[in-house]
Amino acid sequence: MSFILSIDQGTTGTTVLIFGRDGRVRTRVCCEFTQHYPQPGWVEHDADEIVAVTVKAVAAALADAGVDAGDIHAVGISNQRETVVLWDRTTGAPVAPAIVWQDRRTADVCEELKRDGREDLVRQKTGLVLDPYFSATKLTWLLDHRDDLRGRAERGELAFGTVDAWLLQRFTGGAVHATDDTNASRTLLYNIHERRWDDELLALFNIPVGVLPTVVPSAHVFGETDPAMLCGIRAPIAGVAGDQQAALFGHGCHRAGLAKNTYGTGSFLLLNTGDEAIVSRERLLTTSACVFENAPPQYALEGAIFTTGAAVQWLRDGLGIIKDPAETEALAASAPNNGGVYFVPALAGLGAPHWDPHARGLLIGITRGTGRAEIARAVLESIAYRTRDLTLAMERESGVALTALRCDGGGSNNGFLMQFQADMLGVPVEVPSLSDVTALGAACLAGIASDFWSVDDAPFAGRLPMRKYEPAMPDVAR
Repeated sequence: MSFILSIDQGTTGTTVLIFGRDGRVRTRVCCEFTQHYPQPGWVEHDADEIVAVTVKAVAAALADAGVDAGDIHAVGISNQRETVVLWDRTTGAPVAPAIVWQDRRTADVCEELKRDGREDLVRQKTGLVLDPYFSATKLTWLLDHRDDLRGRAERGELAFGTVDAWLLQRFTGGAVHATDDTNASRTLLYNIHERRWDDELLALFNIPVGVLPTVVPSAHVFGETDPAMLCGIRAPIAGVAGDQQAALFGHGCHRAGLAKNTYGTGSFLLLNTGDEAIVSRERLLTTSACVFENAPPQYALEGAIFTTGAAVQWLRDGLGIIKDPAETEALAASAPNNGGVYFVPALAGLGAPHWDPHARGLLIGITRGTGRAEIARAVLESIAYRTRDLTLAMERESGVALTALRCDGGGSNNGFLMQFQADMLGVPVEVPSLSDVTALGAACLAGIASDFWSVDDAPFAGRLPMRKYEPAMPDVAR
């Protein structure tokens, strides 16, 4: 027998799934890693720790499934997007901490570029807005604030990548420096219409072209794994995509008009727009969707919410009012209502459609009677409210009314949240039996590119059984 190994490298941990040819999951292993907050608004990762934790998760998955390394047919990778890793080309060692997509340290730089009238240029070429969320200003900051990094970059000694490129470099033993269209489209440096790094944008952000990876389609044989670097596995890495586009692909949303929402550390609502790159009037993002080798481009409209699962983590790690995120479902349901308590989840600014990097969180309506249940409920409700922000903007943009929302990610396992989401939207919310649709998307990309599956028999989530949450709230209450 042979299997597909899927690595979903997320913001707070790495999840590894092993899929059989029948599409069944043989095992699922998740390992968390450390979040570093050196200053308010700063978020960093140790890039070496990301690799170590990923290898640990792969080893545990192989052992748990009883699968030999030689039985892995191909590897797929999905990854947290926009996070910046910079490493030495010769040694392969990172030269600075990875700056995470949530990091806001370059907010003032983005504001200055807006005042200089540069946002229209960026928007037309990249489909994105000027915001510290994206990679370019993070990379510029590293080059300008760490000793001699700019000089080393200009001499060709350094390589830049988002986390997918970093894992590719490590797991191929340094043989590959590449990324895919979906990850490149999140950097503010990539022209999504011409599908290439853009000289004008590189000049705007003062980025040497020599640090950049080669861009290839998402379903593509990137290279072969080095057994010494990945648990004895020698197999092609044949699918790579940013986590949200991987989830869109995994849901089977391969044509215009299909949408999904992923509830992870943040939440991301994507609508496939086919081969049309719609430049949004509602400050939604235009982004590349997954494509096959030699296929025409695919695009999506995206709305990004920076803080959803991260707010639940804050209840656990910051306030200490829960021990496990799963507790919030019963805790929230134990309160008859929210008691007038509302939470604005701007713990790392507000994303689409507001794009306010300086916004900060609010917990309001607190009285002497407010307890753990009301606070937990307010946090879960805030996730549904922010998703409604995005769906309304997307409906206005596309002119198409939402008829259902297909959901995945850890938050989709929370029955209270999914029911409240359906109530707030007034349409059914559909949750496939496999919540790891991001990892499934990476597996499908790798399986199709390596001839393990065809498009017709790949196990997309739309072909799986669904839990459906029907709206039950009266219109006036909504």
